[in-house]
Amino acid sequence: MESHRALWAGFLRSAERFPERPALVVADQALAYKDLREAACRIAATIQAHAESSGPRLTAVFAYRSPAAFAGVMGALLAGNGYVPLNRTFPVERTQLMFERSGSRSIVVDPGSLPQLDTLLSRAKAPLLVIAPDVPDTAAYRERWPQHRFVASGQLEPASGWRERPRPPEAIAYLLFTSGSTGIPKGVMVSHRNVTAFVDSMVERYLVTEQDRVSQMFDMTFDLSAFDMFVAWERGACVCCSSLKSLIKPDRFIRAAELTIWFSVPSVAVFMKQLGLLKPGSYPSLRVSLFCGEPLPVTSATAWLEAAPHSILENLYGPTELTIACTLYRWDGARSGEESELGIVPIGYPYPGMKVLVVDESLKEVRPGEEGELLMNGPQMSLGYWQDAEKTAAAFVIPPGEREVYYRTGDRVRRPVGDAPLTHLGRIDFQVKILGHRVELGEVEAIVREATGLDGIVAVGWPVTPSGYGGVEVFLEGASSNPEAIRTTVASRLPEYMVPRRLHFLDRLPRNANGKFDRRAMLKLLENGL
Repeated sequence: MESHRALWAGFLRSAERFPERPALVVADQALAYKDLREAACRIAATIQAHAESSGPRLTAVFAYRSPAAFAGVMGALLAGNGYVPLNRTFPVERTQLMFERSGSRSIVVDPGSLPQLDTLLSRAKAPLLVIAPDVPDTAAYRERWPQHRFVASGQLEPASGWRERPRPPEAIAYLLFTSGSTGIPKGVMVSHRNVTAFVDSMVERYLVTEQDRVSQMFDMTFDLSAFDMFVAWERGACVCCSSLKSLIKPDRFIRAAELTIWFSVPSVAVFMKQLGLLKPGSYPSLRVSLFCGEPLPVTSATAWLEAAPHSILENLYGPTELTIACTLYRWDGARSGEESELGIVPIGYPYPGMKVLVVDESLKEVRPGEEGELLMNGPQMSLGYWQDAEKTAAAFVIPPGEREVYYRTGDRVRRPVGDAPLTHLGRIDFQVKILGHRVELGEVEAIVREATGLDGIVAVGWPVTPSGYGGVEVFLEGASSNPEAIRTTVASRLPEYMVPRRLHFLDRLPRNANGKFDRRAMLKLLENGL
């Protein structure tokens, strides 16, 4: 069933039904639904009171694991805008580029992100509305940046000033920037319709209620965070946002927060298994355990279920362009071992309304049992790439013999035989998963190329891990220079998980018979201990 309501409707309904129940626990602070609604409505009313007549209907949220982060997301939506998540733990130059590309005319910022605000404002081409809901005084910023309007905590509009402004279901709910092959992040436009279709499937499948306590392990720049917020708030559940300390001690987080629904990348389960934290019966409060973002090893899945004996376990799959997750698979002890391939849990079956094609290089469907690229369409297929018609046209295509547009995932899968599940076999291009993050190796190459001035640059994922790759290694064709200086330059522009672990200078990079760089030969060099 397609949904045509606004994404924030479920939150408002829950705030009306459960005003005193906790909507959020973050930074050792619990916010009841009525309190989070009040904070979000004040932000929304402030945006509406100072709305620009021109520019995109987008509000950036420059906040990290704080009350302002969550109030900012809901405030942007209530104002009739889409939200653009920014992360202060990324290199500030990258954050500045995302903010500039979005064209956002308003931004919500928390106290911890204020030190980077000057850099973000330095390239602003138009007057901005800067809302700091938890900052009592912004006088210093007003003096430095008189062209922008700053609103401190005591200057927010009252919640009663908020006015509901319905948005069409195709309006942008969030604009999320992912790794781009040109060295410039690309923005994925995800609509209200896309997210509500996903949420509707999830709340019914897992029978979410106001009694549930949902983990929030993901940064808001990772689209899986949308599950945590909107699935929980749709039914009055509580979002439990882990602290940085909790991220490295997830076992304590599960118990202290009394979680009932867990959602993380498989790397967390792998990490916990390696540390002996998946002892039988360790997490009896969990009733739903979900993993997404990278391949889930069978051994980690079975160990997790022993530790959470009252929980179901599901493996979810989905690129950002197909809204959070678009296929899923529930582990079944009687059959899942046989259905798994390469020691990896299947990605399963499509969500309601989502259609699957498995195609060859000419985009023609392969026969059952054969490998091919996964293409999908349906209510969760996003609007495309922000201000980039060329990339959108390349990724969103009409295959031969079809009448509808499908998204090319770039993932290799096996077309099921009969009612068997989809199994994931890896990427068909040079995109890799590192710590659950999707990384375009071409982007790393572009940044290293700029930093060194060399043309022969090849990035590869290495070493292979059960959930993707441990990091990035870069080969350079040319005379050796200062690797640490290059890494420092690259680290100022890329998130830590994308920064090359090592740089390998060779007089000549291996090439294949066609004269192209031979990536397999380079991986062989690494296998041999280069």
